[in-house]
Parts: sequence; C-alpha cells; structure tokens
Amino acid sequence: MAPNSDQNKPADKGKGKAVDSQAKDGQPPVNGKEEGDKVDSTEELSEEDQQLKTELDMIVERLTEPDATLYKASLEAMKTFIKTSTSSMTAVPKPLKFLRPHYETMTQLYDQWPEGDDKSSLADVLSVIGMTFSDEDRQDTLKYRLLSPTQDIGSWGHEYVRHLALEIGEVYGKRVTTEEPVKDLVDLALVLVPLFLKSNAEADAVDLMSELEIIEELPNFVDENTYSRVCLYLVSMVNLLTYPDNEQFLRTAHDIYKTYNELTQAMGIAIRLNDLDLITADFVSTDDPALKKQMGFLIGRQKIWVDVVDNHLSDEDMQETEEAICNIKLSEYFKTLGKELNILEPKTTEDIYKSHLESSRVAGMTNLDSARHNLAAAFVNAFVNAGFGKDKMMLVAQDKESWVWKTKDEGMMSTVASLGTLLMWDVESGLDKTDKYTYASEPQIMAGAMLAIGIMTSGVRLDSDPALALLGDADRLEHKSPLVRVAAIMGLGLSYAGSHKEELLDVLLPIVANPDNDMQISAMAALSCGMVFVGSGNPGVSEELMGVLLDEDRGNQLSDKWIRFLALGLGLLFFGRQEEVDVILETLKAVPHPMSRPTAILAEVCAWAGTGAVLKIQELLHICNEHIEAESDEKKSEELTQMYAVLGIALVAMGEDVGQEMVLRQFGHLMHYGEANIRRVVPLAMGLVSPSNPQMKVYDTLSRYSHDNDNDVAINAIFAMGLLGAGTNNARLAQLLRQLASYYHRDQESLFMVRIAQGLLHMGKGTMTLNPFHTDRQILSRVATSGLLAVLVAMIDAKQFITSNSHYLLYFLVTAMHPRFLVTLDENLKPLTVNVRVGQAVDVVGQAGRPKTITGWQTQSTPVLLAYGERAELEDEEYISLSNTLEGLVILRKNPDWEDGK
Repeated sequence: MAPNSDQNKPADKGKGKAVDSQAKDGQPPVNGKEEGDKVDSTEELSEEDQQLKTELDMIVERLTEPDATLYKASLEAMKTFIKTSTSSMTAVPKPLKFLRPHYETMTQLYDQWPEGDDKSSLADVLSVIGMTFSDEDRQDTLKYRLLSPTQDIGSWGHEYVRHLALEIGEVYGKRVTTEEPVKDLVDLALVLVPLFLKSNAEADAVDLMSELEIIEELPNFVDENTYSRVCLYLVSMVNLLTYPDNEQFLRTAHDIYKTYNELTQAMGIAIRLNDLDLITADFVSTDDPALKKQMGFLIGRQKIWVDVVDNHLSDEDMQETEEAICNIKLSEYFKTLGKELNILEPKTTEDIYKSHLESSRVAGMTNLDSARHNLAAAFVNAFVNAGFGKDKMMLVAQDKESWVWKTKDEGMMSTVASLGTLLMWDVESGLDKTDKYTYASEPQIMAGAMLAIGIMTSGVRLDSDPALALLGDADRLEHKSPLVRVAAIMGLGLSYAGSHKEELLDVLLPIVANPDNDMQISAMAALSCGMVFVGSGNPGVSEELMGVLLDEDRGNQLSDKWIRFLALGLGLLFFGRQEEVDVILETLKAVPHPMSRPTAILAEVCAWAGTGAVLKIQELLHICNEHIEAESDEKKSEELTQMYAVLGIALVAMGEDVGQEMVLRQFGHLMHYGEANIRRVVPLAMGLVSPSNPQMKVYDTLSRYSHDNDNDVAINAIFAMGLLGAGTNNARLAQLLRQLASYYHRDQESLFMVRIAQGLLHMGKGTMTLNPFHTDRQILSRVATSGLLAVLVAMIDAKQFITSNSHYLLYFLVTAMHPRFLVTLDENLKPLTVNVRVGQAVDVVGQAGRPKTITGWQTQSTPVLLAYGERAELEDEEYISLSNTLEGLVILRKNPDWEDGK
C-alpha cells in the first residue's frame, strides 16, 4: 500500500476523507489505519504549503526529463523558492523540507549530467539541501560547494555560511590526519571570512581561520569598521591557546593595530610579546611627541629598559619622553595623588594596629617594647607610608637614629632599609637622606643603607646610575660582613630588575661562580641575575647557574636552604618563555643531586607563568598527588618539588579568570587531602592567584586556615591575607587581622606575621597594588612577578627565613608595588583635571552592537584610585585619550570637534 499512498499525495481531498471515515467507523484493518495516518499528515499542510510542495515536486520532475533547455529555468526557480522562504529560527525552511525526499534523486542526476553551468548550478542547490543531513560522515554541504565554487555563497544566508564553516573545520581535521591536500578548503574558507566580517560575526571568522591555521591572513580582510572588534576577540583568545599559536595571534593583532595607527594598543601587545625590537619599532613609527610620551609611560610601567633616541623630537620633548620611560616623575605624580586625596599626613603604627579595638586583656601584651615588636613596627611603617617620603618614625627631625637602636642584629638592617620604601622612586632626595647610614661603622646599618638604595631606585632609571656606583663597589661586594655583601647584591637586583644591563654580569657572575662563597651569597647573586635578566633567557647567565648545579665540588652546598634562590634565579631567566625552557629541563636531568627535580619544576612554572595552560596545571596536580616514601635527603627535595608545584599552579593560572576559579577549588581539595608540606603552601598559592584583590570567599577561607593546628599553615595564611588585601584598606580584612593579633598575642612569630599583613593591607595608605597585571589586566609585569615569587619562595619555609633572621627578603615586594591610580595629563605632562566614570569592567568581547564597557559607575574627577577589576571612561568627548585604557598615567588631547559638538 505504501506506493499507493505516495501516488495519493497530490490527490484530491475526497479520498483522504473516505479513508479517514473508514477508520472512524471502527473498521479494524491495520493497513487502512497506516494509510489514513499518511494521508492525514498530508492533510495538515495549508493550502499555500501544498501549492509550494506541488510546484517543487514539478520542478524536480522537470530536471529528470531529457529536455536540457528546461534545466536552467527550473534551477533558478528552485533557488528563488529557497531564498525567499521565511520561517522561524528553529524550523527548517519549508522548501528544504519538501526537497529533502528528492535529494537522492537529485544527486543521481548530478552524477549523470555533463559538465557545464547547469551542473554547477545543481551542485549549488544540493549544497544547501545537504544542510538538512547532519550525519558525521556525510559533509554534503561542503562536498557540493567545492564542486560549485563560483556561485554566490553569501546569498544563501548566514546560517548556511556557518554550517559550511563547521564542515570545513571537520574535513580539514580529517585531511590533515591523513596528509591529504587542503588547499581547496583554505581557498573556500577565505571566501567565507569576508561574509562573516560583514555580518559582525568576527568570532566565527577568527575561529575558522584559527582552525585552518591561516590566522596570519586575517589582516587582509579587516577594515576600519571591523578591526577593533576582531583584535579584541583575537587578544581575548590568547589565554586559551597553546604555544606557539598564542604568540601568532598576538602578532596578528599587533600588525592590524599598527596598520590602523592604534599605536598604544600595538605597543601593549609588543610588551606582552616581550619583543624589544618590536617595542622600539613601534616607538619610532610616529612623529607625534605626545603619543611617544604615552608609549613611554607604557614602557616605564612594565619597567623595560629600552634606549629610544629619536631625532624628530625637540630636546624638551625628548627629555620628557625619557622621563616617562625611566619613571623619573613617578614619585611626583604619586604625591600629587596623595595631595588630592588628602592623605599626605603620615600614619603611625598605632593608626594601623588600632590596639584599643583589641580585647583589653591582651592589648597591652601585643605592644611590648621588644626588639621584635619594634622591627615589625618598622616594616609596618615602611609599607603604610611607602612612597610619601614622610613618616613619624624614621624621617623625623630629632635624633634620626633612635628607632634603629630599638632593634638588634639583622633587625637594624631591615629598619634602615625601610627608608628606601618610604622614599620610593624619589632618588635624589632619597640618596641625601640615606647618605649618612652608608658610612656607619656597624655592618648591619651599612647593609640596611645598601638595601635602601636598591629599594628606592627600583624601576627608576637615571643616567648617572647611582645604584651601580654605590652597590657595585668592590668595598661593598667584598666586605668582610656577609650581611653587607648580601644587601649590596640584593640591592642591585631590586634596582636593575628587568633592565638586562650587561655591566651587571661582570659584577654578579663572578660571585655566583666563586666556590669559596657561602651558598647564601652565591644564591642571592644568582637571584639578582635572574631579576635583572628576567625573561631574557640570557645564555651566559644560564650557563653560569647550571655550572654551579653541575659542579661536583659544590655538591654538599646543594643541600643548603639558600639553594632555592639560585633555582629561582634560573627560573626567572626563562620567565614567560614557554617551550624554550625545555633545554634547561633536559640539562637538569644530568645533575646527580636530588635538588635537580625541584629546580626543574621551578624553572618550568616560571616559563609558563600567567599563560593559563591547563595541561601544565594538570601535570602539577599530578606531582602533588605523589606519595613520598624516601630517605631524608631525597624526601626533602621531593617535598620541595610538591611545594613548588602548588605555587606553580597559582602562577600558571593567575592570568585567566576561569582558571583562577578552577584552581581555587583545587586548593580546597589539596588542603583536605594533601600532605603537611602541601598544606603549608596552599595559602601562599591562594594569595598569589589574586594579590590586591580581596575576594570574600578567598579571605574567609584564609581566615579559617590562619587558626590551623599546623603553625606553618597559619603563618602562611596570615601572610596570604596581607597579600590578598595589599593596598586596599579592606575593612573586613583589617578586622580579621586585629582579631588574629589578639589570638596570637603570646606567639611572637605569628604576631610578627600579623603585623606584616596589617602593614601590607594599608600599603601606601590604600593607594598601591601588588597585582602584577596592568593595562586593563592584559599585561603581566615580569619584574613585579619576580619579586612576588622571591618572597613566596622564602615563605615556603617562613621559620627558616622571614620570621627568623632573613626578614629583609620581604623587601622583594617593592618590585610589585605600584600606585593604582589614574592621573590625566596634558600634552606637556602637566596634571589635568577631568571627569571620569569609574565602574566595574564588563567583558564586551564578541557582543553585538556597542555595549557599555563598565557597569555601576560613579563620576569622579581625576586623579582617581582604581580598584582591581575597575575601569574608567571619560565622561564626555572634550578630550581624546592617547591611551586605549584609562589607567596609570594618561595623556589627553583636546578634541578639535568639541566646540562644534557642544
């Protein structure tokens, strides 16, 4: 009966009713019922649909006839039906639905017809009908499109183009596996890209080119209307890609920005790529002096040392540009902010501790006048008044040495060094005020002065190079007191971090290589080398550091607690260089000492820092999963390997929001199930994932850990709370820390750490950040991260370093300390007050139209403070910003059209 029902399809309505009435009359034959169903379904078609179906059936019939003159008109009519049909988004268009049963017939016709326009036109139609078959194995849309490449693809609509792109990706993957040619697919893809871009589907265009590995062709397709959205999508994808695709995406975006003269954005990407030649090329590619100054501020923020001499600039402009690159006026701008916010008045430690709020029973006991308490006060004072050049402890008019004598031994060194933090970036005034300490007879005070010089010049570059002259002096580097030598070496590392300054190799490498030196001296020199040449992969330095590890005569020194800083120095050389670190990892396998494995892990996590590489995070989690049962020496290094792996998880994930969420959950598991050594590092890793970004869920968890039975876990959790809230004045965190001060009033080490955390929380009176990401959280500062890592590597064994005698290592944090301000300047770099809206940043990648980039904003006048995740926009169009992100130091130019627009 089935053939009958097919013949009945275009039949008159009478038959359908007859069969239907039979079924209703209760007649039993099953076949009759089936037929009724089929005819009934035909009956559901409206008159209009029935007519369309009849016409399409007739067209297909014409194509099967031998008269070839009918083909062209029939195919054109069929195309018109398909293109003019409208239906809801969820339904298949009616013509495709009715043509689907004829699909096999039409494919057979295609095989029989001779070559020519008609055959090509038929392939065009078959390609569209093929969309209705979603089998994995038959990519008919693509198959027939390749047989008819000359037809107008765009006329079939956006959904068709997307479906075609999907099949191209599937077939490309198969062909690459079987090593078949793919040129036809690539050519077709390049036809689709402009169609995507025209319909604002830049994400589809980029995804298709990415899948076919032809992203470098993208600049040929963008125009002034589409480039900004395309680049935004390109750059946002980088964190989700593996090496080397991530670099290629950045370079493609860089080329597009350069083509459309968006030089500050191009410069930002060149900085992300850490490509000094590209940075210099971008810098000299414009003759606009104000734009050069703006790019100079970007370079200065990243603390890259590039010498950019430009003959097109006047002497005055050249000087101002150099000052921007060298951060010379940073102190001045910071104090302008302080004046605007009315916070120039120094704060005392009591303003921070608020002892009157601690329970009266212990209030007196937490403020004992002991050397330990006074040392903590010196740190708190240094962090809180950092950069303001005024305090009520160290820089007061009366007997200036009074506070120094209230501490003892290494405490005196850290106390004098705190001057450097108070006078940060203000080199001229700072050198005057530390001068007398540099000639002190006590080695601890002299050491403090050396360190202070390194701290105050960190990130600031002067032609006279005072730090190298004072700290690189043989009298200091070969001083009989190891403390003075360590301070001078550490000072050089802080002062020249990120500079890649070759002269320092002559000073530092001999210290690393000298086997007569204590491991502390060699390791600190190695760490300073790593900070100076961070991310450069300098072969001279890496060979020298590997030489120490491979030297059999120094084998016994490799078990020293200071060796970890030599390992970190090696890791920092390859910071962010991804696969380039593999050579070092292979070489380390030749080191017979058990310390080779932790060193390799530290080098590897530095190389992948901030990339969000999921596979690396999984590898590190596997390492944390290992159960250690080995001999003592072996066990120690294995435990250290796991501890570095935990830090590494945070370091790799810190650049990517989804990754951060994911690893915070993993840290919860590690805390529940991990060994004691792993639990000790988890709080530090939680701090590293979000420095200066106090999320409630994180600090509440850390607050629980700060009462842990294992005192090492508690101390690290307290420090992590300080790191998390650094420079934010977060009231809830301040309250938690005050409670901890009461709780630990009898435990000197824990109390010391609470004080440090309180100092960090109120750092720069709430105007600074330790977060190494800047420029709308796009760029990771290598220099800032290297300082954070140095402190965290020391904190892994806090009781051997920070809470015992090596507390001065905390000053490595200064490389990451930076004002979290927005200061607007005119073209002559004079402060300019304008209104800006400050609100939470919104991710607008791939969104339609022109969505708002901030939400919940307030209007303020500059200079303003920006919290983590906040973004600023100019209130009106009176000025044009020369920087694409309103953050840090931004130059504004008067908008020439503004008067007319009023």
